[in-house]
Amino acid sequence: MFALRRLSQQFGAHAARSLGPLQASACASQQQMASVTSGPAGAVYNATNIKFHDGMVPRDVKEEILGQKGVVLWFTGLSGSGKSTVACTLEHALAARGKMTVLLDGDNVRHGLNKNLGFSAQDREENIRRIGEVSKLFAESGVITLASFISPYRKDRENVRTRMADGDFVECYMRIPIELCEERDPKGLYKAARAGKIKGFTGIDDPYEEPLAAELVIDAKDEAGTMQSAEDMAATIMHFLEEKGYLSAPAYAASKAATA
Repeated sequence: MFALRRLSQQFGAHAARSLGPLQASACASQQQMASVTSGPAGAVYNATNIKFHDGMVPRDVKEEILGQKGVVLWFTGLSGSGKSTVACTLEHALAARGKMTVLLDGDNVRHGLNKNLGFSAQDREENIRRIGEVSKLFAESGVITLASFISPYRKDRENVRTRMADGDFVECYMRIPIELCEERDPKGLYKAARAGKIKGFTGIDDPYEEPLAAELVIDAKDEAGTMQSAEDMAATIMHFLEEKGYLSAPAYAASKAATA
């Protein structure tokens, strides 16, 4: 109850400070007519008469409520590298610890949000751009976001990174050899691509550009040469999240350190 009361007081004070400027800017925005409007992080929109509005509840308040720090874990790698399997395993482990997550999977989003996109270079770029923006919204709300996408082009992944605050984008490269991915071939896609039934398939006749400086690199085998399970890989990522402070809210982590 004390924590909720304190959060309510913080929110009330923040709202009082914010309402005055917002009321003034509302009048000004009604008069604004522009062909190009700038938004956060230098974004430029080819639209008229729009304005970016900050949320009334600050991010740190949301993160304190959830007891965690928002972040995007971006799983990238070849088809069959285990991106979705490890992301799903990690999500279950985080849920068991009471953490709020959302899992965005490449196949799933193409049933809805991105169902109008194909697999050309242009459509792949737009696919990643959209998911990057959705992931950003979740992270800024304090949610641990697991995004599982082949995302073969380095430029597209870096574009997503640059749209986010420092530390919000964690690239998790599933560095699994194509030979092993093709051996697994859970959907039969490699076989179809080798037979010429699928064109532009990543790793066969379309390139995969490896990350140059991923925060996490997950290999098929550990340092001892033992094949890793999905649980082993998820545990490595969980340790990273703990070590970097994502599993506790920043304010809570600071107060805990001060009283230790």
